[in-house]
Amino acid sequence: MKKSYNAVVKEGKIFLNEPTDLPEGTNIQLVEKKSPFQPLTQQIEDEKIAIQQVPMIEEVSTQKVQEGEKMSEDRDSPNKFDKFGFHELINQGVTKVGYTSPTLVQDQAIQSIIDRKDILGIAKTGSGKTAAFALPILNNLLNQKLEHEKLPNVLVLSPTRELAIQIGVSFENYGLFTNIKQITIFGGVNQKHQVDQLQKRDAQILVATPGRLLDLINQKYISLDHVQILVLDEADRMLDMGFIPDIKRIVSKIPQREQSLLFSATMPKAILKLAESFLKTNYVHVTGDQQSIPINKIKQEIYFVEKEDKLALLENILEHDNISKTLIFSRTKHGADKLARKLQKQSYSIEAMHGNKSQASRQRVLKSFKDNNIQILVATDLAARGLDVDDISHVINYDIPSEPETYMHRIGRTARAGKSGIAISFCQNDQRKYFPQIEQLLGFHIPRAIDNPFQSVHEEPLPTKLGVKLESRKRNKQSKMSEKSNRGSWKKKSRQNKEGDKKKNYKKFLKNRIKKNKN
Repeated sequence: MKKSYNAVVKEGKIFLNEPTDLPEGTNIQLVEKKSPFQPLTQQIEDEKIAIQQVPMIEEVSTQKVQEGEKMSEDRDSPNKFDKFGFHELINQGVTKVGYTSPTLVQDQAIQSIIDRKDILGIAKTGSGKTAAFALPILNNLLNQKLEHEKLPNVLVLSPTRELAIQIGVSFENYGLFTNIKQITIFGGVNQKHQVDQLQKRDAQILVATPGRLLDLINQKYISLDHVQILVLDEADRMLDMGFIPDIKRIVSKIPQREQSLLFSATMPKAILKLAESFLKTNYVHVTGDQQSIPINKIKQEIYFVEKEDKLALLENILEHDNISKTLIFSRTKHGADKLARKLQKQSYSIEAMHGNKSQASRQRVLKSFKDNNIQILVATDLAARGLDVDDISHVINYDIPSEPETYMHRIGRTARAGKSGIAISFCQNDQRKYFPQIEQLLGFHIPRAIDNPFQSVHEEPLPTKLGVKLESRKRNKQSKMSEKSNRGSWKKKSRQNKEGDKKKNYKKFLKNRIKKNKN
């Protein structure tokens, strides 16, 4: 077991706090250590952005969990990444992060990317997709001549700042022994440090969010004229966040693009249409791990509740619902400990598991939970990664997650091995802004709890985009029907008027004719 630390960015440096236990092979790059990379910390201005336990991001920890006990045995056997024929410096990076066996998406994608083929990949978060494109890209960059006046050569687009940072850290760790540099740019912070790094013109890889990238292009700080490889990560989230028009504008500014890689957790028609518009016709389709969350077997409920009533509501549910084994998610480590202590005082069989606990402590708690020695486990998202327990009856989101994908990962802990499960979410007032995005990803409204003894006095959130779209379609249909009806009425009335006019004119004609005959 290897010690790692919580890292806090302040004034362009990383400061380490308390040590915590992380899996063997994880690592944190320190700015003080002279590195061939552009440190991400220098780009984040003076804002105190905490990078909580950056263990090679989710891709590393997930891969380790998937390989489990076999990893230590594999260390003595040949590394299965050797079959890709990576440059020796890339192999050193792979060894450093502790990879021994490629995941399914890596196995399918890496060789095709090395061969400079376009990729359309369906891969979920945690499937190892970042390594699937980062490793072969780094390998190919090592085999081409570096020309500083013709940079960047690679553009990776990410929907969110958090994911962009994770991808940037991945490139740094995988390419630790190379001289390849990367810059990560994103909104929400002052652009000065990012611009300073860009003006050095020494980074071959640019990781960016669409909004900030377009801003800096418009200010003439970035040119995409020499980008050869374009990666679009989590394209379906780009679609949900309304970034597709921005993506199209960015793609139009890349005249020398030789290779395009698109990854998405789902493949709606809009994403497929986008892929077909800029991928080569002979692109490789990578499916990755298609195991999905059995949504139809998970009964979901949402409780709108005030923050101060959440504990009482939880006790009420634990007391009255038929709960056999429950996983409760807390947003913070402190919150997990606090909740566990309060419920222990009420004689509940409960333990907390999070990153500040030692590895031995986490393993002990997990074993107790699996063996039914404790009924309730309170965990943070990081600690619950790789949690493989088949008989969890209830998942309770004590805090609504800020990312819809996190919600999906959470509720996917129940209804395993063909069983059904229940997912209950508490939504307090300041977390309501996250709720519509969750429903948008699900594609339907989560049922509101009928008997909520602690119903929030606040109104429910505004309708989701899905609800707005459905309501808009309904209004448009009604409007068209009304318009059609009005148009039909107008035509009928017009026809009647014409017939009436004809009769009047005929009568007038007859009168005039009679007068003529008399004269």
